[in-house]
Amino acid sequence: MRMLCDWARLQRWLTKVCSLCLLLLLPGLSTAVGQTISETRAPRILVLYPYDERIAATTVAGEAVRKRLLDATGGKIDLFSEFLDLSRFPEAEHVDRMGKFLAEKYAVRQPDVVIALGEQSANFIAKHRASLAKDARLVVAGFNRSTALRMNLPADVTGVFTEFNILKTAELARRLQPDARHLFVIGGSSEFDRWWLEAAKTDLTSFSKNYDTTYLENLTIEELAARAAAFPRDSIVLMLTIFKDRSGRNFIPRDAVKQIAANANAPIYGPYPTYLDYGIVGGNVVTFESLGTTVAELALDVLHGKPVEHAQAPLVDMVDARQLKRWGLSDKYLPPGTVQMFRQPSLLEDHWIDVSVAVFVVALQSVVITILLLERRRRLKAEIQSRHRLLEVIHLNQSATAGALSASIAHELNQPLGAIRSNAEAASIVLRSPFPDLKLIEQILVDIRDDDQRAHDIISRMRGLLKKRREIDWQVFDLNELTSTAIKILQGEAVRRGIVVSSSRAEDPLPIRADRLHVQQVILNIAINAMDSMGVAGTNKNISLETRLTKDAKAELSISDSGDGIPEDKLATIFEPFYTTKAAGTGLGLSIARTIAETYGGRILASNRCGGGAVFRLVLPLARSDHP
Repeated sequence: MRMLCDWARLQRWLTKVCSLCLLLLLPGLSTAVGQTISETRAPRILVLYPYDERIAATTVAGEAVRKRLLDATGGKIDLFSEFLDLSRFPEAEHVDRMGKFLAEKYAVRQPDVVIALGEQSANFIAKHRASLAKDARLVVAGFNRSTALRMNLPADVTGVFTEFNILKTAELARRLQPDARHLFVIGGSSEFDRWWLEAAKTDLTSFSKNYDTTYLENLTIEELAARAAAFPRDSIVLMLTIFKDRSGRNFIPRDAVKQIAANANAPIYGPYPTYLDYGIVGGNVVTFESLGTTVAELALDVLHGKPVEHAQAPLVDMVDARQLKRWGLSDKYLPPGTVQMFRQPSLLEDHWIDVSVAVFVVALQSVVITILLLERRRRLKAEIQSRHRLLEVIHLNQSATAGALSASIAHELNQPLGAIRSNAEAASIVLRSPFPDLKLIEQILVDIRDDDQRAHDIISRMRGLLKKRREIDWQVFDLNELTSTAIKILQGEAVRRGIVVSSSRAEDPLPIRADRLHVQQVILNIAINAMDSMGVAGTNKNISLETRLTKDAKAELSISDSGDGIPEDKLATIFEPFYTTKAAGTGLGLSIARTIAETYGGRILASNRCGGGAVFRLVLPLARSDHP
């Protein structure tokens, strides 16, 4: 008896050791299976679709499965697809025939993994697994956990569950329509439609208490469309599925939604993304692309022998931007992260590169324009300062000219003053006579008046030479008259030096627009230089001033002298500042004269005469008629 007990304990110990070894070896064995599949042949995956290819929900999810599997394996995988069409052919005989057919079809190509999209596909493979894919792992998707429990699937089946949450869709509608007072929930007449509607009633129990709630079921599609057309505008409408209506007609749910939404008088919401382009505003949905990708990831883990668990397909709020606009719903009430489909991108979103380039170019142009404006302002300021300095220099030059002519001017001024005194004394003598000659007195007074006017003119010219300008006094004047005035100023100095001044003028006026005193200063500078070039002694000393109209319609004043002329090697430098041949000269007279001429658009030319002496030509543009 004791030996039997020891034998039993030995058996229990061996059993535990073997079990532990098996547990330790299972992961490696699983991995080894995956490696064997990949090394000997490509893995095989069979995707079962419950309906035909027209049902977008499963078709989109299946395409996402295929894309992810092909991308992950580099195309080294055998993918098979079967559309069971169990909605239109739900009869048990058809299902059994389909099972036998697929079992024979895949007899020599047993799949390693079977992906069943939708509840009907899952039921199908659970029933025919032994004949169709007895060694395959099963991955189901497209329904929720409660459905999976109700189906009583085998324990080794892995699922990607889709928890369609109609309550979240209703809450999304409430955010967009906070003033809604009515709630309508629409369902079809198929078995699935009725189940869906009953589930929605449970889920919306609390939500519907705040609304005048109506569940529309067991109606024809025409009756549903008519009821939708009469919905109050402040209504929230939730659309479930309509695979079949009361008349027994089968529908693709989104086509039924489209027919109802086209006539609805209130916004419609739904839990399926395939409804989005068929008239609903939106809902809390599972995108079939994300469902398919999650299923594919799970299948890949199975192929590689990794431990797998049930997964949940991600949910997201999704709306149709066109329907928001149609119903006047503001997207500012959308929950964060809501995906807006069919939203017309803004100009910036659609052409952000072009807009960015345009903004950059405009900004760059603005910067360049600002820099140019600042540069222009700086240049204008510099020009103003330069002009002020020029005016200062011209005034100094005028003062120097007045000083140079002061002796002759004083001498010239003494003449009328002396004549006035002599005439006054003569008039006094005449008046003291017993019989004064009144006519003679009258003539004396006229002479006194003329002499006074002459003195006044001399003083005026002197004041003009000393007048200081803060700005250029633009005016139009005749160059002929200005030349005559300059000759009057020079006349006394010329007489004092024994120089004969002659002149000739153009027949017609030569109007120029400039500062009168500045041009006069140019004439005086050139004329005084001419006088200086002829020295003190000599018999043939003369200066000639001549005005004329040039061939290119400009006013020209030429001043020629009988002096020593200009050395040929100095002709190019006589207008440079501080160039002078005079012991007491500043070398600024001709430089200032050239600057004045250029300020008014003119120029000065210097050359030697053939018969001796030099000639300077001052050329200035004629004033245009539009100048004041």
